[in-house]
Amino acid sequence: MTRPAPSPQHETAPRQPDPDAVLNALGLTGPDPQLDAFAQRLALAADVPYAMVNIFGAEQQHFLGLCTPGPDSGLPVVGRSMALEHGYCPEVVQREKALVLPDVFVHPRFAGNEVVDRINIRTYAGAPLIYRGVVLGTVCFVGHQEKPKATGRDSLALIKAGSDEVMGYLCRRSGLTPR
Repeated sequence: MTRPAPSPQHETAPRQPDPDAVLNALGLTGPDPQLDAFAQRLALAADVPYAMVNIFGAEQQHFLGLCTPGPDSGLPVVGRSMALEHGYCPEVVQREKALVLPDVFVHPRFAGNEVVDRINIRTYAGAPLIYRGVVLGTVCFVGHQEKPKATGRDSLALIKAGSDEVMGYLCRRSGLTPR
């Protein structure tokens, strides 16, 4: 006797991996010198003073890779965590795709963000870090000077390549298969 196919209301949705389990499997438990080096290269390539590899926890964003100017630069130094609602990365996580803002002031919704006032951010580019459908965080760069609108495509390509590079590194390091 064959069983009837389940009706649509009885089908279960595919289970999403637990984000904390994925973070642990990828070894994302604290700052990583390789991710710091990546952030340094990204900031240099983007010609900005800040770049981050950002993972979202329950209460804060954590920068496992960080490039921030030194205390002698005259620029604000950024720590390794930030409130969940600050910055533009929460928007990238929510939309699950890259966001490039050559000039944050052009977009009223983004111009009033806490990081504008706190560290004078004028330009942003970020892309999500996604592993098997789970958005873990972002790769981003930010700067104090707005960029011409024409730089948007180059910034998008740079930040997407950065996201791919970080996910490749994390998968190789942990022995997990990409995506």
